[in-house]
Amino acid sequence: MKRGAAPGKINLALVVGPPRADGRHEVVTVYQRVALSDHITVERAPALHVAGFTADTLVRRALESVAGANGSTFAAQIRKRIPVAAGLGGGSSDAATALRLANALRETPLSDRELRTRACELGADVPYFLADGPQLGTGDGTKLKSLDLPQDYWIVLVVPKAAAKSSTGDVFAAFDARRGDRDYEARRVHLLDTLGSVRRPRDLAALPANDLASSPLAEELVQLGAFRADVTGAGPAVYGLFLHRNKARAAQKEMSEKGRTWLTAPAWYR
Repeated sequence: MKRGAAPGKINLALVVGPPRADGRHEVVTVYQRVALSDHITVERAPALHVAGFTADTLVRRALESVAGANGSTFAAQIRKRIPVAAGLGGGSSDAATALRLANALRETPLSDRELRTRACELGADVPYFLADGPQLGTGDGTKLKSLDLPQDYWIVLVVPKAAAKSSTGDVFAAFDARRGDRDYEARRVHLLDTLGSVRRPRDLAALPANDLASSPLAEELVQLGAFRADVTGAGPAVYGLFLHRNKARAAQKEMSEKGRTWLTAPAWYR
């Protein structure tokens, strides 16, 4: 039996370009793992089984993808803490963690390269959760490069009340309908140039806003002391970055009237 945390993520920046031939979009994004985590248990079993989260599909597919050639199968237990369909990557992280744990239980584990190939097949965010530290995601988000970014700040997460997230496909369709990919190359270069000058937490404030989604809650978090606030992924979760825990805690209390809130911090490792 293997157990592991499946941490969530925020997108510190998300620049989106035109659709690719494979149906996904060109993106340039900054992935940052957070300490808010689901927990996954995987063990060998006579038949594939996933318990704890009835809406799961990704963990099941992950276990299927690493089943042994000798017919060995795995069962997983999911304990959810990351809000579902909020842009925090919980499903992708669960799948990546299940991949890693099941692979460790194989008689002959797959290589890191083989495991990453399977992660890419599961979804654009899944490979990120097999890596450590902040990462720059390019291409469809699966091409990763390690980033040296500051980690000494606090994060307030807010999922607005009655938030009804459109499917990720619908969010991208709306982006295409408004021709959001205009000036993609200039925006891509701006993000990369800005990343090159990040030295302190406050420097993250200069990163461009999320191309896919926005929220008035981001401005409220800034008014409450966040040095940067934005929507993560396709939303609806909003994050605020704070230098001091007391300010972050006060902002979390204030924002609790607007939705579900969490106080967390950057996490480096899987």
